[in-house]
Amino acid sequence: MVSRRARPMVVGLVGAAACASLVLGGAEASPAAGRTAAAVTAPEPGPLNALTDVPGIRVGQVQSTRPPYLTGATVVRTPGEPLAGVDVRGGSPGTWTTDVLAPVNANPGVDGLVLTGGSAWGLDVGVGAMHWLEDHEGVSLPIVPGAVIWDLGRGGSDRARPTASWGYRAMQAAKDGPVRQGTVGAGTGALTGAGTLKGGVGTASVRLDDGTVVGALVVVNALGSTVDPKDCTLLGAALGIGDEFAGLRKPSRAECRPVTGTPEEGTDPAHHTTIAIVATSAAMENAALTRMAAAAQDGLARAIHPSHTLSDGDTIFSVATGTGRGLSNADPGDEGALTRIGSAAADTLSRAVAHAMLEATSVRQYRSYCDTYPSACADLRR
Repeated sequence: MVSRRARPMVVGLVGAAACASLVLGGAEASPAAGRTAAAVTAPEPGPLNALTDVPGIRVGQVQSTRPPYLTGATVVRTPGEPLAGVDVRGGSPGTWTTDVLAPVNANPGVDGLVLTGGSAWGLDVGVGAMHWLEDHEGVSLPIVPGAVIWDLGRGGSDRARPTASWGYRAMQAAKDGPVRQGTVGAGTGALTGAGTLKGGVGTASVRLDDGTVVGALVVVNALGSTVDPKDCTLLGAALGIGDEFAGLRKPSRAECRPVTGTPEEGTDPAHHTTIAIVATSAAMENAALTRMAAAAQDGLARAIHPSHTLSDGDTIFSVATGTGRGLSNADPGDEGALTRIGSAAADTLSRAVAHAMLEATSVRQYRSYCDTYPSACADLRR
């Protein structure tokens, strides 16, 4: 499958003789380099607070809310062909080309990643994305793994789903810069809490004290709830950095009331899945990337309860865009850096879940968090 035009050996192989420090923006910086007796700088969001704060990441999205459609697709284009990993925890996954990302296989790097609606029919979106890469980048056999959510019929027809042309257009639209959130892309038809609240696309990033950037993008379509049943606050917002969620309040007691159709009641049990991408500016070997994706699953568990159920196909891809010697699970000297990056990926993904809920807009009969709990969002700084 990976026998195609010769590819440069990217992240983890280039510069194998380089020193063990991370290479960030052309400057060497080990996890402890440059630290003095002065206080360590607190982590802060990147300039965009988005996955695109990670160099080498571009995001494109297409969607339709016109009846009978309520669906879309989100793609990530990675021109540098970085290494990638994946971790699948949900009991009902819908994925393709994930085996090639396993550490035991010949992992040549990826040309892009696809997150899409349409359930298994969303496979067409990946094919369309591949055709764009063939037509415009000259890639003879693009490596474009992907995952799907179930949103069939939410716009009115099970046949109103993304096609290959959507993947082609999404890849064409992929760019760096701000990323639209909420009821867009693959999150257009997403729901949470067994269908009780509108889900969507969310993103966030963090710059660590050594300069490493970690970003996340998530499509929240969970059987579980993102809302704390005790006070109706968003679970993921508790991990906000600085004034990231400035103005967000606890909903009033009058608004914070039980809703019908909770996960525990088994409503709409088979129509879910949360899928995500986490990325870092560090360089990593494939096994370390696989561990990063696994660590990021904790971010879903903190922001969505319950997570990883039999009715979810929770899948997280990981990407490392840095160059130089890749951080390795086998090197004890890399353990600290890998732990910090994995922890940051989990926290950033939790924050991205909260952003997805806050940016989602009501559509048809599906109400957003802010429309359900208006007092919580009345002073929210967007």
